[in-house]
Amino acid sequence: MELTILIPCLNEEETIGQVLDEANNFLNQNNIDGEILVADNGSSDNSIEIVKSKGAQVVSISEKGYGSALIGGTKVANGKYIIMGDADFSYNMYELGNVLEKLREGYDLVIGNRLNNNIEKGAMPILHRYVGTPIISTIGNIMYDIGIKDYNCGLRGFDKEKIKNINLCCTGFEYATEMLIKAKKNNLKFSEVDIKFRKDRRNRKPHLKPISDGIRHMRVLFKNYI
Repeated sequence: MELTILIPCLNEEETIGQVLDEANNFLNQNNIDGEILVADNGSSDNSIEIVKSKGAQVVSISEKGYGSALIGGTKVANGKYIIMGDADFSYNMYELGNVLEKLREGYDLVIGNRLNNNIEKGAMPILHRYVGTPIISTIGNIMYDIGIKDYNCGLRGFDKEKIKNINLCCTGFEYATEMLIKAKKNNLKFSEVDIKFRKDRRNRKPHLKPISDGIRHMRVLFKNYI
């Protein structure tokens, strides 16, 4: 199988169906040999029922956290490549083709870039857009010379076996930063593609906690530098 579309999920009944519809259409319209895998992190709403009704696969991940869900999902994915996204409808699944093309060209890790004037109004808080993400990305690039503009982007694709071999272990949102650092240290080949970032369609607050999660990103940056 060429591609696994991997979606972490925790109580996303409002939007997961729309995301899976787009992902299914993307695979079908482009004749891609692929699967959709939802890594569920303990949903107590109707998320799992919706996922199954859309024909996607589900793996239950007991250890809590964004990173835990993605690490667990990666272990059981069948695709040569994995493209991960979010269940909140913020990423356009029809744009996965640009990421997949880079993977086919031989890049090991392809990161989406939301910061190139591609952010829908209201999609990203001002603090995240102009302070948090740029600061983390700038510090990371100075320390590790990675050259990626958007360290926090949740839409990214990678060669499954190569990412499994770098032993990612962060359980929270800092998993995204850990992936970049360890990929760089293991001499993986990077690329970045511009993507659109939509305002999520949920009526509740996101799981992200800006201050505490930002601190965790910074800890990963400095811990791996020593």
